[in-house]
Amino acid sequence: MLPSIPSKRYFTIGEVSGLCDVKPHVLRYWEQEFAQLNPVKRRGNRRYYQKHEVILIRRIRKLLYDEGFTINGARSRLSLPYHEANSTIDDPLHVKHIDMREAITDIIDFLRK
Repeated sequence: MLPSIPSKRYFTIGEVSGLCDVKPHVLRYWEQEFAQLNPVKRRGNRRYYQKHEVILIRRIRKLLYDEGFTINGARSRLSLPYHEANSTIDDPLHVKHIDMREAITDIIDFLRK
């Protein structure tokens, strides 16, 4: 289980490494692979991550390490809207959402006739 993220504005690469259980060299590699991951760089090319980036790194880590996605697969999943990326066909709420959409489409078609 990962530690909770403290409420502060910026995190060093070492802090993020500990918070996300990912080595610093992996974080630097992920910056090249995931366009959404873009920490602020200050003097000496030091990276400073914001809280939303730490959350993104945890999401990338989960996709790659826990769910078995490839880099390309994780990149594709992250490009989807959050609700689509986190629902599956087997999810009853997802199925209910599709059923409602079909019903609404049927009603609209009926009213147009």
